Formats: sequence, structure tokens, C-alpha cells
Amino acid sequence: MSNLTLAQQFEQYGAWREGLATQIGHYRDWLNHEEINDWQIDLRLQHLIDRLAEDKLNVAFVAEFSRGKSELINAIFFADYKKRLLPSTAGRTTMCPTELLYDASRPPSIQLLPIATRAGNVTTTEYKRYPDEWTTIPLDVDSADAMLETLQRVSETQQVSKEEAEKYGLYRAQDADSLLTVSADGTVEIPRWRHAIINFPHPLLQKGLVILDTPGLNAIGTEPELTLNLLPSAHAIIFILAADTGVTKSDIEVWRNHIAPIQGGHRGRLIVLNKIDGLWDDLKSQEAIDAEIQSQVESCANLLGLQNKQIYPVSAQKGLLAKISNDAALLAKSRLEELEHALSDELIPSKQDIVRDNTASEMGDLVTSTRELLGARLKNVDEQLEELTGLRGKNEEVVQHMMTKVEEEKAHFEKGLQQFQALRSVFSHHSNELFSHLGMDRIKTEVRDTRIAMENSRFSSGLRSAMSSFFAKVDQNITHSATQIDEIKEMMAAMYKKFSTEHGLTEVTPPTYSTFKYKKEMDRLEKSYNEHFNTLLNMLTNEQHTLTAKFFETLASRVVNIYEVANREADSWLKAVMAPMETQVREHQMQLRRRLESIKRIHKATDTLEDRIAELQEMRININNQLNALDKLDRDIKYALVAALNQENAIAA
Repeated sequence: MSNLTLAQQFEQYGAWREGLATQIGHYRDWLNHEEINDWQIDLRLQHLIDRLAEDKLNVAFVAEFSRGKSELINAIFFADYKKRLLPSTAGRTTMCPTELLYDASRPPSIQLLPIATRAGNVTTTEYKRYPDEWTTIPLDVDSADAMLETLQRVSETQQVSKEEAEKYGLYRAQDADSLLTVSADGTVEIPRWRHAIINFPHPLLQKGLVILDTPGLNAIGTEPELTLNLLPSAHAIIFILAADTGVTKSDIEVWRNHIAPIQGGHRGRLIVLNKIDGLWDDLKSQEAIDAEIQSQVESCANLLGLQNKQIYPVSAQKGLLAKISNDAALLAKSRLEELEHALSDELIPSKQDIVRDNTASEMGDLVTSTRELLGARLKNVDEQLEELTGLRGKNEEVVQHMMTKVEEEKAHFEKGLQQFQALRSVFSHHSNELFSHLGMDRIKTEVRDTRIAMENSRFSSGLRSAMSSFFAKVDQNITHSATQIDEIKEMMAAMYKKFSTEHGLTEVTPPTYSTFKYKKEMDRLEKSYNEHFNTLLNMLTNEQHTLTAKFFETLASRVVNIYEVANREADSWLKAVMAPMETQVREHQMQLRRRLESIKRIHKATDTLEDRIAELQEMRININNQLNALDKLDRDIKYALVAALNQENAIAA
């Protein structure tokens, strides 16, 4: 376990990203200075730098109401404000999903999406594109009291008729729990807001932390976006239980249906047993209290099917109080620091591994491409030097023969260029074929057709058939895309081999690209559909039909997002496949032209031979210097990739 606090490790992670981006920037500047760069390489480097700058770490807090969730967020992240920042009182305070983040392009504020937007099938993600649909309230970040007062707005409720609550999916007449929410006047209390986004410049949020504060089971079950998108995209999920209630039936339902099925094992999922201060008793020994807490931990672990070490008993309220009052003894007793260290060890290293691997792969590709280009230049210079030094003392006839030989080689290569142009045409055809399966037009057509099929059917069999057909078509599209990718790789590998054999170009293995992750994500979405919503179709009512339609719109939004990522990655891969060939062809063509020009000059005036040899020797020295500089840049980037690990090892030592 790391000795660094969450804030310290997060700070270190942010510094690591900045340092890595700086080294990539040095490489980019060097390419431009040496005039080795081209627009495709520059674009890939810019994407890398942007990704590092915009990298986010998403932490979701999930619990039924009255588990102390908001208090725990206050204790872990916002104790520096010396008071509760998020509302935290007895009963239900988080009435809608709330995202805490920082976007420097917008002023500090709270954006609140009215609950009435649930009447339609438009997702929260879609509404984020239209700020005018939200109620925006400025945040006074210079006053903790003013911020607290503004943040209270998140927990606002309103009284509506049962019919209106049912329209929003927040009331069901046949549900016993729903009946308990009906007031004496026959109205139902519901949240005023559907979703909240709190934007303010907290240091951790500025570094890219995003906190998702979710309501209880009712909201998770009726807001499909939480199940399909927000929770699965979280890098860590904190599931909170309460020591005074133990594991309730609704706790188990949230765990089994919405958290446990998310892929990735139990890494990044922490279970917190909060409110252990309720077990503190001055009439009991500390050993007895610890034994009682341990008993609760074992009970929770058994009911959730986990190991004891995966349950973290804490007192969020006492931990927050201890931080505000600088009470080290109370902080230790609250056990909050143990949870923070566990969160650090779970959240940041796993996220850093992903960023490191992706960046290392991309940069390795680019540096290798640059090294191959310089290697080809060096090889060509050496060949010219060998040719020209062999001309020393030779007569004009020998020079003429050499010129003829280079002209023939140039003519042969230009014939090869016709093959290259044909290859580009075939490559373009295959690329278009790939995007016909993986492109945005295709998925939008599938979504539209499925939506129409669902609207035209009010029967369970029709809805089930429409959804099943949608998943089948998307799976088929991804499968066809994989086949097309393999064909492109085989074609390019054959062409690289041909140009290597016939013209001496460097044989390059096309980079790998797999659609497997898209298929896995689609499998997860289909599994979620089968587990959570397919059962609704067995006893269809208007409400369930509405919920199914709402679910489909959320699912479709998620699938479209997956396709957008797939399109960007496919486009980058296609460029990475073709770029080395284009660069080598362009370079070889240029070198042949230079060779021919130099021999022609020597043929006309033999005294230029030594000048040309000296010029080539200078070029050779310059290329070797470039290769040495590239090696240093490569070492600097590789060191930056593991710099945080080295620093942590140094701290541990």
C-alpha cells in the first residue's frame, strides 16, 4: 500500500501527465526543427497531448439514502473548506445524480436539469449539448457559506400528482414503496431536478477528477443512463453501506444488479461500511468495539460474496470533524485514512497503467517511424557515397554508365509508383467499405429503424424482436469491420514486402487494430438489457413501454458514442497503416532524383565530384546526429512514462 494520501498521489499523477506531455512536445518541436514532421504525424502528436491534458478520473459514489454518502465525499475531498460543502443531513439529500467537475471554459456554477425532461426519451448526455435547457446558478467560490447555500438546491423536491410522477417514471401504483411516498393530499414528492453538474475550481477537480454522486436504487433503476453509461465508465465505484442498518435487501439489489456485473473484476470497486461511530460505546473496551465492527465487516462480506479485506469500515462524519478540527487521534479512530490509501492504490495506478500503455504504444509507433525514415536516408547516403567514391579517377564513360544505371532505377521505381497509386485506390475502397460497417451513417440508420419498429409495436414480442434485431445488426457490423481490417492489414503487409524486395524500402509490419473492445462493450450493453429490462416486457404496461423506450434511447446514445470512438480510432489506424508507405515512397523518390542530379553534375564537370562527396559526408554526419538526438528523445519519453513509478520507489526506499 502506498504511503501517499489520495490528494498527494493525484497531484503526482497530474504532474506525471504534464511531464509526459512536455516530453512529447519536445519530440514534436524537434521534428519540426529538423523538417522531418508531416501533417499526419503532427495530428497524432496533437491528439496525444490533448488526451493527456483532458484526461479524467471518474469516481462514482453509490448507496441507498441515509448511508452517509455525501458526508463521505465531504470528508475525503472537501474537508479543506472547513465545513460541509455538499448537503448532508438526516434522510435523503442527494435527490438526483450529481457530477462534480471543473471545466475551465465555463464559470463556476451549478447546472440543474428539470425533472420534466424525463417525460421524453432524450438522454441526459444529449441535453448536455444544450445549456439553455438547464437552470444555471452561479457559484461564489470565495465564500464557503454561499457555496453551501447554493449547493442545497441539488436536494430540492416538489409535490406533483400521481399521474405526473408516473409520467416521469417516479411512481408506480402497484409498487408498495411508491404508495408510501403519497402525501395526505394525494400528491407525490419527487426530485425537482433530473441531473446536476457542479462546476468549480477545486484543486483535485482542476487536475481532472470527476465525482459522481448518485441517488439510491429508485433513481438507478429508472434512469438507464446510470446503469449503461455513468457507472460503467467510472474508474472506481465506492459502494456505501451503513453499520447501523447492515446490508439491506435494497443494498443487495443495487450491488447485484448495478455494480457487481460491471466488468473488470473487483479492481476499482471499494465497499465502505460507514457510520461505525454508532458502534462506539464508552461502556465497552476498544477490543470489544473492534470485534463488533469486525463482525459487521464479516457479515457484509458474506452477504455480498466478497473477502473481508474488501470492506472498509469508517466514520465519515467523525473523519470530516477530525480534519476540520485537526484532531489526529479522532482521524485515526475514524479509519478514514485507510480508505483514502486504498482508494489511491485502486484508482490512480490502474488509470495510470491504461494511459501509460496507450501512450507508450502510440509513441513507440511514431519514434520507430522516424527512426526508419532516418535509417532509409542514411542507407541512401551511404549508397551514394559508395557510388561516387568509386568514380574517383574514372573516365567519362564510366560516369555515363552510372548515370544510365540510376536513370533505369528511377524509371523502374516510377513504374512501381503506378502500382502504389493502384494500391491507394484499393486502400481507399477498403477504407470506405470499413466505414460502411463501422461508420456513423450505418449506426444512425440502425437506431432509426429500431426506434420506428418499437414505436409501431405495443406488444412485448414486437419490442423484444426490435431490440434483439438491433443487437444482432450491430454485432454483424462489428464482425464485418473486423474482417475488413484483416484484409487491409494483409494487403498492406504484401505491398510493404513487395516494395522492400523490388526497391529496397524498409519492410514495415502494419500496426494492429482490433474491434474486440467494441464487441465486448456491446455484449455488456446487451447483457444489461437482458438483465434489467427484458423482464419488463413480460407484463407490459404503458409505463413499462415508456421505460423501455427511455432505456433504448440511452442505449442508442451509448452505442453511438462507441461508434464515434471506433471511427476516430479506425481513422487514426488507417493513417498509421498508410503513412509509412507514403513517407518511404516520397523519400525514395526524392533520393533517386538527388542521385541522378548529382551524377549529371559530375558528368558535366568532373571537378564537382569531390564537392558532392564532401556534401554527402556532411549529410551522413547530420543524419547520425539526428539519430543520436532521436535516441535521447526516445529515452526521455520512456523515462517520463515511468517517472511516477521511479519517484514512488524512491519515496519507498
